[in-house]
Parts: sequence; structure tokens; C-alpha cells
Amino acid sequence: MIRICAFADEAGSDLKKQIAALKRNEINLLELRGIDGVNVSEFTTEKAKEYNKTLKAEGIEVWSIGSPLGKVSVDTDMNKYLETVKRVMETANIFGTDKVRVFSFFNAYDKKDKVIENLGKMTETAKSFGVCLYHENEKEIYGDICERVSDLKAVDGLKFVYDPANFVQCGQDMKVAVETLAPYADYYHVKDVISATGEVVPSGHGDGKTKEMIECVRGDKVFTIEPHLAVFEGYKNIDKTELKNKFAYRSAGEAFDAAVLAFKSQLIAAGYKNTEYDIWKK
Repeated sequence: MIRICAFADEAGSDLKKQIAALKRNEINLLELRGIDGVNVSEFTTEKAKEYNKTLKAEGIEVWSIGSPLGKVSVDTDMNKYLETVKRVMETANIFGTDKVRVFSFFNAYDKKDKVIENLGKMTETAKSFGVCLYHENEKEIYGDICERVSDLKAVDGLKFVYDPANFVQCGQDMKVAVETLAPYADYYHVKDVISATGEVVPSGHGDGKTKEMIECVRGDKVFTIEPHLAVFEGYKNIDKTELKNKFAYRSAGEAFDAAVLAFKSQLIAAGYKNTEYDIWKK
């Protein structure tokens, strides 16, 4: 079974637009990254409770917190940084999720042991709040390519997010990524990139081997739509056919919808059927 989640802040900054985008695309799982231009790591307790109440009333579940934790130098003062980690874990508790996305530090390629030590401290802190950390591969952090992501398996309790577009942007051989990491990921991000140009495109239109990613799924998994598609405000004044071919959209909402449609089309092509509101089965 596959369920679809999304970074709805890409459809709109305010919560009303995010909820509307999720509903019109029949998605009720949210990977929460920001609201009203404020990152989830900076939510006050009061605001978090207010947002949670609104989301619950609308039937939207915060499935994961898309935090920026770990996007700091590996040499940061961890004793001080763990206070930030605790704050994010408290926010996760407010939203009722036990999943927080994290990264593995900048300036860290030659400091594997330090990376593992830091992530270990973060993971232990998260456990005390009943939360699991999920590492996302991304450029310029330690865990950007398959070999270094595999190193992080030494961190007890750390889980993993597989992002195909990020691997492409790091020059990763995608055949290796699909064969060695994709089948074992705990959940997935959905975006794609054309390797030659660096353009982010809807899933299936780039070099991220997203078709193969879907085919390697084992058991029940969640895929988070993360569009990162181009929005061109002057769209209506230019030849529309040409711009559509370049994957530019009139609004953030339209780009979000296109990203969801592209992934759902891939699910259908892979033999999945939408059996319930947000559940896809073969």
C-alpha cells in the first residue's frame, strides 16, 4: 500500500491555501515545513497548538515534521544545539507525529565520526520525546551520496528518507541508488531533476529513476510530494505551449497540482489503484 503526503507549503504560505491544495488533490497527510513564512522549527507553542487544532478539524494529519535540523556545521556546539532539537521534538509532540526529517551537517565530508556522534546525540534526544529521526540525502551535507548515507546506518535508531532528485544533483549514479538504497528507505520524497540542466521537473520527467523507485517499494510506504517547480508570474502574457513544455506554471497551486498528478500517473502506470481517499494498492 502507498499513501501520498505533501509539503503543502509549496502550494501556498498560509494554512488555508495549504489545506485547500491537499483537499483538492485528495491528500490528507502533511509533511509540515512552514506556515505563513515561518519555519516549523520556529513555531511558538501557542501557534503550533492553533495550527494543529485547525488541521485536525479539516481532517489533515501531520505525518512528519520537515525540519531543517542538521543543516548546520558539524562543528556546531552540540550541547547548545540540542536545545533546538528539543524544541522541534516538542513541536512534533504537539502535532501528534513521531517523525522528524533531519540532515547530516555541513563541512563534514572528512568528519564521519563526528557526524555519527552528533546524529547519535540528536537521535537519543528525539527518543526521549517518543520521536524517530529520518535522515534525508541532500547536497553539501555529509549524507549526500549513497556511500556516505550508508555510513549513517551506524547511528542507532536513525531512519532514512530517499530523495531521488537530491541524488541526481550530487552526481550519484541513480542505478546504484535505486538498487542499494531505494528498497530499504523508510519513506520517500517525490521530485525529479534533469541531470544535464539541473532543472527540477515533475516526477518521471527527469533522471531520478522515479519509476524504478516506485517499483522497488516493499510493504506499506509513504511518498511525500515536494514539487520545487518553477512558477512564472508572466505566464499568461507569453506563448503558453512553449512554457508548458518548460514546466513553468502560473501559480504555486498549479505547480503543486501538476506535481501530484505526475506522481499519481506513475502510480497508475505501475499498476496501483486509488482504492480509498488516499490509499493506493496493487
